[in-house]
Amino acid sequence: MRGLSWGRGTPELRWVRGTGTRTSRLARGQEIAFRAAGTRRCAGARGHVCPLGAAVPGGSTGGQCPECARLDRAHSVAADTVADDPRPFRVYLAWFGPGLLKVGITAEERGTARLLEQGAVVFCWLGRGPLMAARRTEELLRAALGVPDRVPYARKRAVRLVLPEAADERAAEVVELYARAVELAGWPEALERTAFEAVDHVRAFGLDRAVPPGPPAGGPSVLRVVRELVDGGGVAGRLVAAAGPDLYLADHEGRVTVLDTRLLSGWELVAADPRSAPTVPVEELPTGVQDGLF
Repeated sequence: MRGLSWGRGTPELRWVRGTGTRTSRLARGQEIAFRAAGTRRCAGARGHVCPLGAAVPGGSTGGQCPECARLDRAHSVAADTVADDPRPFRVYLAWFGPGLLKVGITAEERGTARLLEQGAVVFCWLGRGPLMAARRTEELLRAALGVPDRVPYARKRAVRLVLPEAADERAAEVVELYARAVELAGWPEALERTAFEAVDHVRAFGLDRAVPPGPPAGGPSVLRVVRELVDGGGVAGRLVAAAGPDLYLADHEGRVTVLDTRLLSGWELVAADPRSAPTVPVEELPTGVQDGLF
């Protein structure tokens, strides 16, 4: 298993066996159930199997041994280790929830895939141009406006609990930051500015849909977050939403389990009972603060 992909604009699980890869497109309402089996092994790097077949911790979202992680990092545009990529790039502003924004760059050919993968609830393009011009623009916004280029994923997940219901309210911070950004002096001449257009992913992620009713006893639904997978541990439920790498799985009692699919990478998965309760370590959070989203 290699985790979740948004390369075609919808969530897909990627499966790897030997040198072959296949995908399983996910649909809301679909029953998902599996158990982890054996030992979690390094997922490798740059399409190659880990030469050591190294075991990796169940709670690692990277799913790689240190050597493979370094190899991937050394060839990453985001890591600022590649300077001669000839492709055109786009600079974007991404909003994940109240008060949480970042600036970033992505290859133009990838379209919106990078924003979907990161779980951006709203985003806009700032401009397009060569890689180095895009990087200089990213640095300009970090220095002049204090906009980060990285956001811890746990914070993204947390602010999804309090998203405004109205699309214009969700876009408000992006509108304001775009206006401030385009007024800055020092934009690289090679970067072509992009007219403002806010793109909202709430419906694409399914964050506009309510979870099933609470337990029969009348208590609130519970949002559970999987901490890690373990040998023999299972996860099951009906898919109600997918945002970034997260799957939101509702059980028959009205509870929702959030699974970060980066935890799946390197595991052998086998089928399980869709009505079974999670048998992996989880953290539970009440959902009463979420205004009906979850």
